[in-house]
Amino acid sequence: MKITIGSDHGAVELKEEVKNVLAEFEGVEVKDVGTFTTDSVDYPDIAEKVCADIVSGESERGIVLCGTGIGISIAANKIKGIRCALCHDVFSAKKSREHNNANVLAMGGRVIGFGPAGEIVRAWMTTEFGGDRHERRVNKIMALENK
Repeated sequence: MKITIGSDHGAVELKEEVKNVLAEFEGVEVKDVGTFTTDSVDYPDIAEKVCADIVSGESERGIVLCGTGIGISIAANKIKGIRCALCHDVFSAKKSREHNNANVLAMGGRVIGFGPAGEIVRAWMTTEFGGDRHERRVNKIMALENK
């Protein structure tokens, strides 16, 4: 599985920790689209880079990070084909995959510690989409893009 990851300046350190967690998974390839310093950048630009890889099929999933996770998740969800879930706990991460088939995970570097973030990533990576009644709902979510 290929995952594209990106962060703004508010979550560079968290991004490195998340990459370490992703390295625990066999067969996972990680593409980092930046940023690589704490110099200020605009989170919508990072969200666009990450999500472009998913929409094009280059990556199966993405992880986006900013100070709170809020702005970058809003930006990601503006891109057609993206279902980005802002998660700050394991339960939400699991449900975002099981019920919503989230293809992008968002977290906030200034609101979550490295330990909890690692557990969230592990849960998000190992939870499969439940399908069935959830698929009908996800299809309805995706249909909203065309209204």
